[in-house]
Amino acid sequence: MLAKCQSRTIIGTCSRHIDVEVDISNGIRSFTIVGLPDAACRESAKRVISAIRNSGFKMSCSKVIVNLAPAHLRKEGAMFDLAIAIAIVAAEFKISQGILDNKVFCGELSLDGGLRPVNGMLCVADDLKETPETELLLPWQNMAEARAISNARLIPVSSLAETVNYIANGALPPPKTCPPLAVDDKEKDDMDFSDIRGNYHAKRAVEIAVAGGHNILFIGPPGAGKTMLAQRIPTIMGALSTEQSIQTSKIYSIQGLLNNKSLINKPPFRALHHFSSDAGMLGGGSNYINPGEISLAHNGVLFLDELPEFRRDVLEALRQPIEDKLIRITRSGKSVVYPCDFMLVAAMNPCPCGYLTHPKKACVCTPHQVHRYLSKISGPLLDRIDMHVEINPVDYEQLSLKSNAESSSSIKIRIDNAKAVQSARYEGYKYALNARLSYKDIEKVCVLTKDASSMLKQAMCELFVSARGYTKILKVARTIADIAGRPVIDVEDIAEAVSYRSLDARAWL
Repeated sequence: MLAKCQSRTIIGTCSRHIDVEVDISNGIRSFTIVGLPDAACRESAKRVISAIRNSGFKMSCSKVIVNLAPAHLRKEGAMFDLAIAIAIVAAEFKISQGILDNKVFCGELSLDGGLRPVNGMLCVADDLKETPETELLLPWQNMAEARAISNARLIPVSSLAETVNYIANGALPPPKTCPPLAVDDKEKDDMDFSDIRGNYHAKRAVEIAVAGGHNILFIGPPGAGKTMLAQRIPTIMGALSTEQSIQTSKIYSIQGLLNNKSLINKPPFRALHHFSSDAGMLGGGSNYINPGEISLAHNGVLFLDELPEFRRDVLEALRQPIEDKLIRITRSGKSVVYPCDFMLVAAMNPCPCGYLTHPKKACVCTPHQVHRYLSKISGPLLDRIDMHVEINPVDYEQLSLKSNAESSSSIKIRIDNAKAVQSARYEGYKYALNARLSYKDIEKVCVLTKDASSMLKQAMCELFVSARGYTKILKVARTIADIAGRPVIDVEDIAEAVSYRSLDARAWL
């Protein structure tokens, strides 16, 4: 007896169609799964047999062969449990093949026949929205994320028996209470830029960086407020659009980080420890190609504290993703692409002891130690960071000041206005922020006054800025002009943009 049904497997942030073919016959008792299954997939045999028996169905035949097609594609995880069980029941009870043709089955089975949630269901639902005639039968716990895709036909089920009853008799499963769609994101809610006293130039730099999507590096002694500034950046970024929310949530769904509750609707903030490996940063793994931290920070912030303490190979691996906004990870016979459009925020001390630029504490490092410490960060990587901002310690007068500093909400108003200007300018383009401006459009968008052009020429000669640094200055200056409401880049915009290239000038050494 032969039966076939459909399932899906996750590759990157997309899903691929899988045919689950089952042949059952009399013979020596066996249960064989072919089609490049991994260990978790091969173990489906024991789960499926127990689930079928404990759901009240009996198998008259003992020899079962399951083929997961296409055979060349590696099958990973327990997502195929439900499809395998349905195909076996359909073969045993001779359910019409036509009933199964427009249905996709995904879910992990427990031994009692219940369904457990699986990772990546948001990706499956998003891919099936183009075929509204296809029904997706999925664990009800995954409905919170999957129902964000409005055009997908979703049938939430809680058990194998409920699924069989639906396909055989057309009985819709009883309605279930799903968790709310909105994210209960409590983290960072108690943070605000009004907490930061002093460091006005640093807060101004952060405002420019967020408004234009620029990467930023903070340089300063311990306790100057570098981490405090970075942690409050998401409070002025605003909520994600629907498209951005789904893009980011798909990555978290693959990793099982949505907790089967809801979507990510705020910019993610990923802070890495400097012991992170290249696989943890970029993605990969020994068995599965999982997304890394740069992909989990998609549409958000990637914060690297103590930048020179990271391994050199980990930092150098960031160079291409920063430019391309995606990462292609290739393993033997498999290649996966993950998006990674993030804002890089980094922080570092000016020397190993941290007090080279401190106004009161003396540095105890030798020139050789300082040089070795700074050389851990290569020139090409620094070139890809738009803004280098020096931060000095805040004195007692500023710390004890009673007046409230500017809040995140008031800063966000100016940022939103600048983003609106950029959105109107780049309508029809593939990008919407100045930091993404392509080389061919720079001359058209970054129009300078005569004085601004002269100042930029002087800065290029004195600071030995590279060609990439030149474009970074123009993009930052364009953002500064947008915040000020100037259609043309003026001399003060260039002057301020140049001041944020302190590592090119080496003025703080």
